[in-house]
Amino acid sequence: MTLLALDDRRWSELVESRPDATIFHHPVWAKLVADCYGYRPLALGLAEGGALVAGLPLVEVSLPLGGRRWVSLPFTDHCPPLGGDHAAALVGDLSEVARAAKVRRVEVRAPLAADPGIQSHAPFVLHQLALSGGVAATWKGLRRNHRRSVADAEEAGVRVVRGDSAADVDAFYRLHVQTRRRLGVPVQPRRFFALLLERIIARGLGFVLTAYRGDVAVAGAVFCGWNGTLMCKYSARADGFTKIDAIHLLFWSAIRWGCENGYHTFDLGRSELDQAHLRSFKTGWGARETPLAYSWIARAPVKLGANRSHELLGVLIRNSSPWLCRATGELLYRYAT
Repeated sequence: MTLLALDDRRWSELVESRPDATIFHHPVWAKLVADCYGYRPLALGLAEGGALVAGLPLVEVSLPLGGRRWVSLPFTDHCPPLGGDHAAALVGDLSEVARAAKVRRVEVRAPLAADPGIQSHAPFVLHQLALSGGVAATWKGLRRNHRRSVADAEEAGVRVVRGDSAADVDAFYRLHVQTRRRLGVPVQPRRFFALLLERIIARGLGFVLTAYRGDVAVAGAVFCGWNGTLMCKYSARADGFTKIDAIHLLFWSAIRWGCENGYHTFDLGRSELDQAHLRSFKTGWGARETPLAYSWIARAPVKLGANRSHELLGVLIRNSSPWLCRATGELLYRYAT
């Protein structure tokens, strides 16, 4: 078992050899998150004969009141260990490695094998759509009202544009701020999207889709695509455009593009169990819903549940101007790991 830097060639070789690796396992993602929020990126690897046979990307998070902890990975929907059967041995030694490194807690955003020392909680579901059947079969698998919404958006004159420029990211960011304000949550720092453009989109690992009605951007989404999986990381809608179904046409455009460009999976990300409307939206594309558990190795029981201060902040953001949503994100988002 060894800790190594994410730019170690052995980590890249492991990730590139694994068909189940996603963009979240790719070195660029953890380094992007770490560089944006001032954390330390690393990886835990299990080696045989000099090569890694299993591994887990980590970000070391240091908070004023929480001590040092490892997260795989912050601001990431799901990131299971790589390595198939070898991954079990890696997980078995994880607590010992963390103890030797004097880390208070390890969080893995995936289910781990049952073990008395591992705490687990399943507050989420994951939605993934198989694209192997092609465009026609995938279209037939959509719920009828989703197909109708796509057609309605086309009839309303909505057009979807694929882009990879700073202007495309800026257009999405403006929509994103509106959406996060409606939800009552801080928006990511602006520098995060600058790094997303530089590290992901400019390297051909992602793109932006923007839905326009006339010259007005009414919806947008950021996608990451690598190793056969096309993932919707962020989506947003402009205020006041709920009735033209632009987001449906945008998602169908991404799914169709994935089918036509050799992707086998469209990942719609996680949802909380009580988000019935969002879950229905995702399953309407024919996506399979599976439970998503997170796991912890910690010295004491991990306390979960609603935070009253978060609820109050949400009320404040929803009833304030967009600058507050941006300002709270700049100041506080790094602590929301």
